[in-house]
Amino acid sequence: MTLPAARTIPNLKMQLDGFIADYLRGVTDQWLLPAPAANPAILEMFRDRDASPVRAGVEWCGEFAGKYLTSAVQILRITADPALKASLRQFVRRLISFQDTDGYLGPWTRACRLTNKDHTGTGNWDTWSHYHIMMGLTLWHEVTRDADALTAATKIADALCRKYLGNKKPRLVDTPYTEMNLAPAHVLPILHRKTRDERYLKLARQFVDEFAAKNRKGPLAGDYLNLALAGIEYHKTPKPRWESLHPVMALAELYWATGDPKFRDAYAQIWWSNLRFDRHNNGGYSSGEQAKGDPYDFGGIETCCTIAWMATTVEMLKLTADSVAADELELSTLNSVVGMHSVTGRWCTYNTPMNGVKRTFLDACNWHARPGGGELSCCTVNSPRGFGYLSDWACMRDRHGLILNYYGPSTFSPKLKPGIAVTLTQQTNYPVDPHIKIRVAPTKPAEFTLKLRIPHWSKRTSLKVNGKTIPKIASGQYAHITRRWRRGDTIDLKLDFALHFWTGEKDCKGFTSVYRGPILLAYDHRYNLEHATPGKPVNFYDYLEERRESPKWNATDCLLNVPALSAKNLKLTPAKWTEWMPPVLLVKCKAANGKTVHLCDFGSAGETGTPFLSWLPVKHLPPVPDFSPATPLGTNRCTA
Repeated sequence: MTLPAARTIPNLKMQLDGFIADYLRGVTDQWLLPAPAANPAILEMFRDRDASPVRAGVEWCGEFAGKYLTSAVQILRITADPALKASLRQFVRRLISFQDTDGYLGPWTRACRLTNKDHTGTGNWDTWSHYHIMMGLTLWHEVTRDADALTAATKIADALCRKYLGNKKPRLVDTPYTEMNLAPAHVLPILHRKTRDERYLKLARQFVDEFAAKNRKGPLAGDYLNLALAGIEYHKTPKPRWESLHPVMALAELYWATGDPKFRDAYAQIWWSNLRFDRHNNGGYSSGEQAKGDPYDFGGIETCCTIAWMATTVEMLKLTADSVAADELELSTLNSVVGMHSVTGRWCTYNTPMNGVKRTFLDACNWHARPGGGELSCCTVNSPRGFGYLSDWACMRDRHGLILNYYGPSTFSPKLKPGIAVTLTQQTNYPVDPHIKIRVAPTKPAEFTLKLRIPHWSKRTSLKVNGKTIPKIASGQYAHITRRWRRGDTIDLKLDFALHFWTGEKDCKGFTSVYRGPILLAYDHRYNLEHATPGKPVNFYDYLEERRESPKWNATDCLLNVPALSAKNLKLTPAKWTEWMPPVLLVKCKAANGKTVHLCDFGSAGETGTPFLSWLPVKHLPPVPDFSPATPLGTNRCTA
């Protein structure tokens, strides 16, 4: 077995403060705790699956319980909220009580079990849904050691083995919706690691082999392994939808299980391909629910797509210990994840656009709603994972010691070795302020390496330990500090918040994204009413509705009269907002015409329903380098 290069710390004690803590509390109190009782169909669909009349559910409705459980457990790992833990214990008890003796735990009738078809012969996402339930139950077992939860997950795996292991027909890849329904390939190696049942690993490898299956009409899946090894970009594979990222994650698990480098190499190729061609300026992923090879495409950036991208990025970080993967997780968290949620935690978006308005999922896609589950959708049950992933990547360890990836007011207390724990306390207003003070307090003096993430955009970084400067700090990698640490040791880190720019191409040609540290800046109508478009008033919502079916969404289509900025002398100064619902960050600057423009953080943009832009008119940009691992924030990126 091969160990990850960077490892998640089990049962890590952590406390996050600041605005991220506000979102965690809001998501817990306003969504995770009330959701099951407010939407009882999330569990009741399993009770009456074999009774006529049958429920009318969307093809993927069986996923809701698993995605909800996974999201909630990940949040629980951060907050240790006793009310949430008690609620989840009841949820898990009810969920596994609906599992049949053959291991089935889905919402479809007996004759349709694991066939990925319903009673009418229409395709559904049954094995995909079981994948998410297995993931949720496995995570719950890791946190609580609930043996019944692990048993329920293995019963599903056993059912899959009976149905598909070996040369049985049809193969799983022969069933409908292969991009989604091959997803159990990811969780089976995890269950193999916990149980040592060789059937699970064998079935996972079989499903990965089925990636390459074809018939007379063409590929049945995406052939992700072989095409990646051949250097084919992910968006050029036969089925590059976002759901395919979940079976693709099986490649990382198979590398750890077997040590075969082909799985690692294929996974890395897919990840870098998605980073280069399909990760948007706000850290969101894909356009119109699939990879298109165009980060400037204004197709909808679905919440579930971004969550899947973050999942693959966590695995990339484990696989490589490459700090650029942690930079990507920070970008997605502070911009897209914050942006997809109401500040209260009550709702999330379906689409978190680069330009436009933010609409609740139920406003944008209310056709998901069914009796007993009016708030349930693929995204509402999944979005909290964006914050929950912090439990995976914020503070990690490797064979040398600890890795600190997350910056923000917080306390982490990982165990270093038996009898020795370390407390890392951050005093900072990051990401609003670039200064970070870290207090290191081991329970007793201990020698180890503490690795600090130096973002690729921080070109001039200052680092001191107990007041002594550490020279030659390089961006885009970790700063290694190896010493005998004692209680009271302090680290002073100052990151470079000089503005950096991503110049647009294709549909964004002539426009630029502006970043201050990890934060994408946005022009929100709310803070710039003096620049309102002159002439006859236009209802922006109606304007959007008229263009919903348009295959292209042009960067200039937000009806906002944004004065051009100049990169030559663009200086930001803090701006105050004294009214209710202030943004996380608000700054002001002078436009090229001398007028004052206010910019806010992307996560806060559009919170009150106003239109916003993150692609802005900027003049006098200096030359920029092409995309590379050293300059990953877009095809054309520079520091002015």
